[in-house]
Amino acid sequence: MKIGLEKLESHEEVTVRVLLDSGTTGLFMDTQFTKRKEFKLKRLKNPLLVRNVDGTINVGGAIIHQVECNIFFKRHVEKVRMDICNLKKTEVILGMPWLAVYNPEIDWEKREVKMTRYPTICGRKKKEGKNKKVRKIEEEKTVEELLPKKFWKWKKVFGKVESERMPVQKA
Repeated sequence: MKIGLEKLESHEEVTVRVLLDSGTTGLFMDTQFTKRKEFKLKRLKNPLLVRNVDGTINVGGAIIHQVECNIFFKRHVEKVRMDICNLKKTEVILGMPWLAVYNPEIDWEKREVKMTRYPTICGRKKKEGKNKKVRKIEEEKTVEELLPKKFWKWKKVFGKVESERMPVQKA
């Protein structure tokens, strides 16, 4: 299935294929995907040893970084921390901690996932409607609120109309 991820620093949105895995003990993002999409990494104080399904130690070594981001799926929005490790062909894994909290309805025949049971800790749902952005857009501020006072004599050039047009080319 596909979900949206939002980088907290830049608010850039990335669509990603995700694996739901009830045998996984966390939320994980692939190392190469993280680098390719330029997610901001947070170093862990204590590295975490990663074992594969067969009990062997992951070739990527211990987990030393995490990423904080927002997940968007249908009407669901949530801020999460994902551990960064070598997942090879999988970009993101949502494991048992996520599945236990959000308890999605999964129809295996239709290959459909529904978020119908929102836990009280979630408290955030995406607004429905066509062409609506997932994240909330901040209220528009006036030029005076955004611009330092020393530049107010040039505030006309910072206005909405003026800022959206190209300047006249001088020969």
